[in-house]
Amino acid sequence: MSERGALRTRLDLLAREVAKFGVVGAMGLLVNMGAFNLLRHTTDLPVVRASLLATFIAVLFNYVGYRYWTYRERDKTGRTRELTLFLLFSAVGAVIENGVLYLATYGFDWNSPVQSNVFKILGIGLATLFRFWSYRTWVFKTLPPEEAPLPAERFLEQRRPSETVEPDPVRN
Repeated sequence: MSERGALRTRLDLLAREVAKFGVVGAMGLLVNMGAFNLLRHTTDLPVVRASLLATFIAVLFNYVGYRYWTYRERDKTGRTRELTLFLLFSAVGAVIENGVLYLATYGFDWNSPVQSNVFKILGIGLATLFRFWSYRTWVFKTLPPEEAPLPAERFLEQRRPSETVEPDPVRN
């Protein structure tokens, strides 16, 4: 494959990964915002505590989506390590996400429901950039090329008997 073709393939794979990450993230955003607003309007929890709890709920939801859909082809050998790193980087993302909300709420007294939602979403956006980088780099590691599973087409090609017929030494 040419260098240009290899680059094109890598960019296509990255685009697919970003799209899958985005789909899981968008669903996680709905879970996060839904839980945040439900907690904010039905409990007496302070804004940032409600946000932290909603973030935790979304992190659990996202782990399942990332592990079993976005990164399902990636290394699955060290689940304890993977989950530990996922929770560690998710915690850093939660600090970024809720730090923005904390600063807006307690630093600038922007505490209306609309303002809280705007700064929560802004924090999620910043944290998402960090999470994408950290999850793909450290948590869901790429398998080495020799261990990567074969695509179905290549697997089937290997299973077919060869198309060329070898001469039978007994008959000749």
